[in-house]
Amino acid sequence: MNKEQLLIKLVDRIKNSKLENFTIMEVCGTHTKSISKLGIRELFYPKIKLLSGPGCPVCVTPEGYIDAAINILNRKDVILTTFGDLMKVKGSIESLIEQREKRKNINIVYSPLDAIKIAQKNRNFQVVFLAVGFETTAPTIGVAIKIARENNIKNFSVLSGLKVMRPVLHKILKNEKNKVQGIICPGHVAVITGSEYFRFITEEYNVPAVVAGFEGLDIISAIYFLIAQKDNEKKQFKNLYKTCVTPYGNVLASRIMDEVFSTGNSIWRGIGQVHGSGLYLNHKYEEFDALKKFNLVIQEKSNESCVCSQIILGQKIPYECPFFAKRCTPESPVGPCMVSSEGSCCVYYKYGGKYYGRNY
Repeated sequence: MNKEQLLIKLVDRIKNSKLENFTIMEVCGTHTKSISKLGIRELFYPKIKLLSGPGCPVCVTPEGYIDAAINILNRKDVILTTFGDLMKVKGSIESLIEQREKRKNINIVYSPLDAIKIAQKNRNFQVVFLAVGFETTAPTIGVAIKIARENNIKNFSVLSGLKVMRPVLHKILKNEKNKVQGIICPGHVAVITGSEYFRFITEEYNVPAVVAGFEGLDIISAIYFLIAQKDNEKKQFKNLYKTCVTPYGNVLASRIMDEVFSTGNSIWRGIGQVHGSGLYLNHKYEEFDALKKFNLVIQEKSNESCVCSQIILGQKIPYECPFFAKRCTPESPVGPCMVSSEGSCCVYYKYGGKYYGRNY
């Protein structure tokens, strides 16, 4: 049986099952994009409801973080460096793109190593890299910090908005409003952490969970694995992405993270403070910590009138937001879920169609 035949067989089995109202959360933004692009949400509706989780790092970056970055920009000797998808995310008043329109010194980079090069070429400026992401981006940022120390680059620092996935999944699964019956774990994160990192979902909450890739067959196989356990008293966990994910992940990457960072509480946009979910520079590397260098604190703020917070927690879908595709579009986003190409609202807007009986 080839892949195409297997895919057709699994789709038929799912569609012809007696299943009703089974809710699955896909945590990774790349999964959200693949599922919508391939039409998988509509394919199995109404038997299966696929909800997006908090797997888009830009979407969960709090207003206070953007405000702190803008505060740093008020200094004339600062060059701010950032990934491009963070530019449109609003702080409590403005976004970074609005700051750049005021001729503030902001450079878009593709890697923290680019920020290191900028620091080396501009010794009279303080170069600050906006570090946003999960376990996937943390090792590379850790390497950049190590390089800065080894080469005595004193004018480089990092404003850490890095987060780890496990604590926020605990928060979702403990919530009494949560109705998730299965979880597709973030494949990119699992490459770094290993599949065992997510086994707690099943062992502690008895919710079936699966690590999956991003192709159609990967996702359909994951859905089939999850729904097959609906009537099982004891649920199971499985790694279906063995071509890229080992049980314990990338040992070197984990070592770098352990060396450079320590964990602490972190604010997630729309969710609030999540205990132990943030990565911050530890004692050994604190000279490269922008929060300490510029004596800043990231405040918990929320001025959003959209429902991004409920979308991130899997309690609503983008179509249920009154601003979706009206006041809020990728060109003029109201909330963070419309900013990133992997944000739920942006993905739903791009691939559109009829879903849950609603057109736009």
